[in-house]
Amino acid sequence: MFRTVAVIIASFGFFCAGDRCLLAEETPDFSARVHSAVERALPLLETASAETARQRRCFTCHGHAMPAVVFAEALKHGFHIDSENLNRQLDHTYAQLKRSRKRFADGRGTGGQVDTAGWALWGLEAGERKADDITDPVVDYLLGKQNENGMWPCSSNRPPSEKSDFAASYLALRVIEAFGRDAHEPRVAAARANAAKWFENAQPEDTEDRVFRLVSLPYVGLDDRSEKLTAELIAQQRADGGWAQLPEMQSDAYATATVLYALSEGGIQSSNAVYRDGLEYLLKHQLDDGSWHVKSRSKPFQIYFETGYPHGKDQFISTTAACWATLALMHALPQQDATPIEKSASGQPIE
Repeated sequence: MFRTVAVIIASFGFFCAGDRCLLAEETPDFSARVHSAVERALPLLETASAETARQRRCFTCHGHAMPAVVFAEALKHGFHIDSENLNRQLDHTYAQLKRSRKRFADGRGTGGQVDTAGWALWGLEAGERKADDITDPVVDYLLGKQNENGMWPCSSNRPPSEKSDFAASYLALRVIEAFGRDAHEPRVAAARANAAKWFENAQPEDTEDRVFRLVSLPYVGLDDRSEKLTAELIAQQRADGGWAQLPEMQSDAYATATVLYALSEGGIQSSNAVYRDGLEYLLKHQLDDGSWHVKSRSKPFQIYFETGYPHGKDQFISTTAACWATLALMHALPQQDATPIEKSASGQPIE
């Protein structure tokens, strides 16, 4: 059922299982299929993000930040992106942080707590926004939310995307580094050292935990554990090329895409057969309209509204899965000369 990995040679970006080196040949046809899949995925994400910004004043991780991360990455790979829509997502996010400045400054934060703050700043990071007096209180808030044991707690129970302390900790670590300024540096360094102690001993419960444990290693100076943790993730790959959120579940696009993202961030090449099989899973399960369908397993608490992304009441997690899938696919394509992200026409965030 699962892949067995006996020997790992991560520094060269390939793996051997038994006597079989898991390398796949890059072909123009495969690259064309990946490129086509991304081209079909992006318009739906643009529609969903634009409609979310139109209908919702508040910030959402899946509706604003994640698409912004995807669109910024797409520009690096030469895809056409609606720059006005991208800036609207960034401005919408910034405006939310501005409205909530006092809440972050006094440590209350907003709904979603660490996850929301982390995703908001990651979106702004992807959009090349800089640290300022609006982002400073968010960094201070995140530094104050770290537990004594070194982790940042997830305040929600909406699996798979909002349940993991590993994911919340990754988000916090990533953005306090990206947006921490000189005055923050001593506290950021102490937070990273404290987090390293937690990551050394914390045990993952599911695929989401394993993914974000792996991508957190560089932020806490535990790169030497990368090979072992990468092997653990690879060992969970199913015969269909995908990964499942939980052992008792079937493979799906969300789990598969997040694992591929983590493997790619860890230096695994797209020519690696493990990665290639995962990409084939995503290509096979992308629907004709360019979407991926992942069934929700979280209890809804927000009022339902249509964003234009398919799959009805599964659209929020399906949008999230599509963002991760599009990132994983783009990581298999060469980067081009980065297209600068155009600034808003006004040059100022919207209110």
